[in-house]
Amino acid sequence: MKKNFKLFLCFGLVGIFTACSTSSKLDRSQVPTPRPAPAIQLGESQSFTLDNGLKVIVVENHKLPRVSYRISLDLDPIKEGLKAGYISTAGDLLRTGTTSKSKAEIDEAVDFIGGSLNTSARGISGSSLKKHSDKILELMSDILLNPNFPQEELDKSKKQQESSLMSAKTDPNSMSSNIQYAVKYGLDHPYGEQITEATVANITRDDLVNYYNTYFKANVAYLVIVGDVTPEEAKANANKYFGSWTKGDVPSENFETPATPTGNQVAFVPLDGAVQSVISVTHAIDFKPGSADAAAASVMNSILGGGVFSGRLMQNLREDKAFTYGARSSLSSDKVIGSFSAGASVRNEVTDSSIVEILFELNRLTTEMVADSTLEFVKNSMNGSFARSLESPQTIARFALNIERYGLPADYYATYLERLSAVTKEDVLAAAKKYIKPNNLYITVVGNKDEVADKLAIFAASGKVDFYDEYGGVWEDLKKAPEGVTAQSVIDAHVAARGGVEIMSKISSYVRSGTMGVQGMSLDMKIQMKNNSKYKMEAFMGGSPVMVQVFDGVKGSSSQMGMAQEMSEDEVADMKEQADFMYESKLADYGVKLDLRGIKDLDGKAYYVISLTSAGGEQTTEYYDIESGLKFRTIQTEETPQGQMTATVTINEYMEVDGVLFQKSMTQAIGPQAIEITIDEIKVNAKIKDSEFKVD
Repeated sequence: MKKNFKLFLCFGLVGIFTACSTSSKLDRSQVPTPRPAPAIQLGESQSFTLDNGLKVIVVENHKLPRVSYRISLDLDPIKEGLKAGYISTAGDLLRTGTTSKSKAEIDEAVDFIGGSLNTSARGISGSSLKKHSDKILELMSDILLNPNFPQEELDKSKKQQESSLMSAKTDPNSMSSNIQYAVKYGLDHPYGEQITEATVANITRDDLVNYYNTYFKANVAYLVIVGDVTPEEAKANANKYFGSWTKGDVPSENFETPATPTGNQVAFVPLDGAVQSVISVTHAIDFKPGSADAAAASVMNSILGGGVFSGRLMQNLREDKAFTYGARSSLSSDKVIGSFSAGASVRNEVTDSSIVEILFELNRLTTEMVADSTLEFVKNSMNGSFARSLESPQTIARFALNIERYGLPADYYATYLERLSAVTKEDVLAAAKKYIKPNNLYITVVGNKDEVADKLAIFAASGKVDFYDEYGGVWEDLKKAPEGVTAQSVIDAHVAARGGVEIMSKISSYVRSGTMGVQGMSLDMKIQMKNNSKYKMEAFMGGSPVMVQVFDGVKGSSSQMGMAQEMSEDEVADMKEQADFMYESKLADYGVKLDLRGIKDLDGKAYYVISLTSAGGEQTTEYYDIESGLKFRTIQTEETPQGQMTATVTINEYMEVDGVLFQKSMTQAIGPQAIEITIDEIKVNAKIKDSEFKVD
């Protein structure tokens, strides 16, 4: 089936090797007696408070001549409503300019000293060599006290967010995250509300300024200083650069505690063309930082699937059943409301079986004692991880901040290993019973509705599956198309909207030039076509080709970074379609079968949805704007080194050249990877030498 652009993703594989040896004989019939928990000597931290209420925490570490500074606001959750996203936008734009410096000037100053500087909705951080401390602190102080929130940067940010949201709407993992938060907390809770294209469009500069003026107050903030600095130097710098920061009253909000569902509920988000289901089982929990049973709860979650490869979910779904690459669980504490979740990405055909196994493991953990050997293995693993974390002075700073922020005992972390060592299997069972509710879960699934959804009703207490859209709203099924509209008539309308067969057939060649945005990098690109049979796509970095596809009408090759590979038979078939500018008017000639599925409303616009099946059985779903007739989106399954993944191409804009509409701007998403393509110039009927399409 024809693709807009066939882009090749590179995946790296990392090998991990371990070796064990012993020089003495061990009696392996005896379980080793656990040693007493070692005494923890945490690095010292000192704290003081400035006159404006700013709380300062200092952790000395003179191993390297570097110092880091982090300012963090301690705020309650804030409901953003119809402008959801403005708070994170304000945080991002803090760094884009002050009343005296532009973003470029800030970037240049940070780069010149080899430092780092970042901002967020809840604060600002920076680091540098000690000799540049004054410079990084000057920049941080200027950004913190004199933000400008330039309108042009806001416009740019909103455009980037809209593009990211468009990609996320076809990324099953992003959709899964959205629906989990929506059903678990509710759309009216700050943790559950959704950032959408509509809410981003509502954001104004005044919203950012008001957020800053309301919440950026010294008396609700912490300044953590770590590195080659003495307490005396830290206090002097804190007063010099942040002592003038004003204090004030900050709004405090209370929200209702989200209710645990009565009986299991199944929330399904349909994703056309999905070859995998993203499963999660989740619910909110009352789990505050520093809870008395925090160590037992952490052990319990690690046994289930909280990061160790030996977790039960991993062993069951991956090692035993081969349903997935990974299955994990998480237990998160929060001063407002915590969360439990577990899940995996699995093949369509084993979605229901995977849910059965996940529920089995949850029930098992809440009804049976864990084995002594399992308990000791997990505790030892957690012991080692904790000990390794103490090597970083940032860990000591984080511990000190948590003690201040959450009112924990002064020795809370120093005695952590004692509490961990004291955890029994009875404690683990009690924690499981308290924090995991196998019969009161939200079971969320993002996947292929036609292949999966009907099998999931058995897991719902109500006996039915609830359908949601990608933002947790009520999902609407396809509407029936009007009488007389067929898949072929929709395709014909699209071809006519692009200029029509007569005009399009006059184009024998083209050269399209533009840019490709990949993982923060911008590549130049050039696409050439000749005689509806030859095709070449090149991507350049600094003038040098980094990716090339070339097809001479019979054979082709693809290369990345100079490494060429001959195209397979299937790829050659794809390229024949790609090279044929008249392909959409000749689908029957290529053996493509069409099926009009109905009408879908997306973001206030109506689209015809068509399924296309190639002669080789490859399926594609396409969306066509009813009003303009133009194609809007293509969804197709792609083979990648990590298996089959759903690839979505969204056409954002067309441009007219010599009476014909060409695709100007588009976004291609494959899993979490998004590629932005913008065509700046198109030359039609250009003279192109055949040597351009030579396949080596």
